[in-house]
Order: sequence, then C-alpha cells, then structure tokens
Amino acid sequence: MALTVATPETVEALIRHRLATALGGWRGSIETALPTVVFVAFWTWQQDVRIAAGAALAVAVVLALVRVVQHSSLSHVAGAVFATAIAAFFAVRSGRAEAAFLPGILTNAAFLAATLVSVATRWPAVGFIVGAGDPRAQEDPFAWRRDRGMVRVCTRLTWVLIGVYTLRLLIMVPLYLAAEVAWLGVAKIALGWPLWVASLAVMGWMLLSGHTPLEPGEGPGVEGSEDADQAS
Repeated sequence: MALTVATPETVEALIRHRLATALGGWRGSIETALPTVVFVAFWTWQQDVRIAAGAALAVAVVLALVRVVQHSSLSHVAGAVFATAIAAFFAVRSGRAEAAFLPGILTNAAFLAATLVSVATRWPAVGFIVGAGDPRAQEDPFAWRRDRGMVRVCTRLTWVLIGVYTLRLLIMVPLYLAAEVAWLGVAKIALGWPLWVASLAVMGWMLLSGHTPLEPGEGPGVEGSEDADQAS
C-alpha cells in the first residue's frame, strides 16, 4: 500500500514540515536545564564546586537511567549528561564555579562562527536541519541545496540562529568575567529553551509570511523521490 503525503506548495511549507520532523520537544529541554539548576542551587548552598558538580552530574545520570527504564530515546539526555560532565570537569579542575559555564560559552562561540561561515558560503546551517527531516537524507543529504529558493529561505532563517548565539555571548561573557555564578545559571536557563522557543516563533512567522515557490523535484520525499532525482 503506497504512503501518500500532501505535497507542500511552497519552500516555507516544506521547511515547516521538515523542522517539525527534525526538532525535539519539551522533555529534552527540561533534561538539559535541570543539571544547571542543581549545580547553581548546590553551589549557592554549599559554596563547594565539587559537591555542586557531583550533584549536577548525578541528576543528569538519573535522567538518563529513567530514559533507559522507559525504553525511550537517549538523544537529548545523552547530550545533557555529556555537557554536564564536561562542565563539571572544568569547574572541578579550575576550582572556580563559573568555569562550569565556559564550555557552553565556547560552544556558542563556535556555533556563531560556523553559522556565519555557512551563510557566507551559501550552505546555510538551517538547510542541514531541514535536510535531516527529509526521508531521502541517507541517499542524498544535500538535495535541499539544489533548490535556490530553499537556500534563500534557509539563509534568512540561519540569521535568526546567528542572533541567538550573539545574544548568548553578549550576556554570558560579561557574567563569566565577573564570576557571577548565580546569574550565569539564570542566564543559561533563560537563554536556553525559552530563547530557542522565541527563535522558533520568529522562524515560524517568517515561514508563514513567505511564499517562495518550490522548484520541480522538491517535496516531502515520500512519493516520487526517484523521479525527482532523475529530473534534477
């Protein structure tokens, strides 16, 4: 029995479909934020970097074990465990609580540089997220780039990501240099999922207000993908 999918008529509609497939939900955001909350809470209470780092790592591991018991995806919580372990290592090794936030700052700086390069080279970062939601991704992960309209829209959306990384650095770096651990924790949480939701809202508005026509051969990639590949 053939699987049928309503074919999007615009680039924006197709990107909305792909982003919905590629992005995670609220549970992953909580699993990412909770170790930071625990770290700041224990450091404020005990003023001991080792205790705070150990508590945060323990919470991350417990969250992962819950996922294992429930036989659910470990993709988000595994990232949280890894990030917490790196943050704990930095904090314990340096003996400074604010050092726990240095890996995140450096990661955002790297992402900012990468997204800027992706726009400059016309390989916008959002295009790879869109491509990840394409059922044909294993066969042709760069099919999205053959549509010039897709590249233009993904470039505009990538500028939203650039704004997110820039805002994070503008707020986090001064707090890090001032060793404001409590405010670093607040900023990391506020600039995490809430800012990501806000950026998705901006992207959604851009996608709803745009009407870029799809070039022949683009679509969800369920029916007619072979014909589309041959035509391109």
